[in-house]
Amino acid sequence: MIAVDTNILVYANRVDSPFYVQADACITSLAESGASWAIPWPCLYEFLTVVTHPRIYKPSTPLKEACLQLDYLLQSPNLHLIGEDAEYWVGFRELIESSKITGPQIHDAKIAAICLQNNVRTLWTCDHDFNRIPSLKVINPLVAIH
Repeated sequence: MIAVDTNILVYANRVDSPFYVQADACITSLAESGASWAIPWPCLYEFLTVVTHPRIYKPSTPLKEACLQLDYLLQSPNLHLIGEDAEYWVGFRELIESSKITGPQIHDAKIAAICLQNNVRTLWTCDHDFNRIPSLKVINPLVAIH
C-alpha cells in the first residue's frame, strides 16, 4: 500500500504550485486505481495548516475550501486513514533511536512510524528527510513520472 505525505496533498490542491499538474495526476491515479492507498492522519492536519497559512500562500486557501478539498478526497473508496494505536510508542521509539532522529525530523518520523505500524511500506513524498528511515520505501512521484 502507498501512503501520501502532506507535500503531495498540498501540491495537488494548490493550482499556483509549480507541481500542481504532476501532484494532481498522482492523487488522481491513486484514487482511481482501485488499489488501497493511505493518508496518515497527521498529514491531513498538516495539509490544513499549510494551505490556510497566510505567510505560506497569498492568498491562503479559505478554511472552508480546504475542508471541502479533503471531503472530496476522502470519498475515495480505497483510501485508508491511518494513525497510531496503543502499540505505537514502541515502534516509534525504536525508529527514532535506530535512525538517530531528533529535533524537527521527529514529525517525519511520526508519519513514518504510523505508516510502518499500518503495514504501509511505500511513502510518496518530496521530503528527503524520510530517506533516513531504511524500513520505509520513499518515492518522489513528481520526479518518477517525468
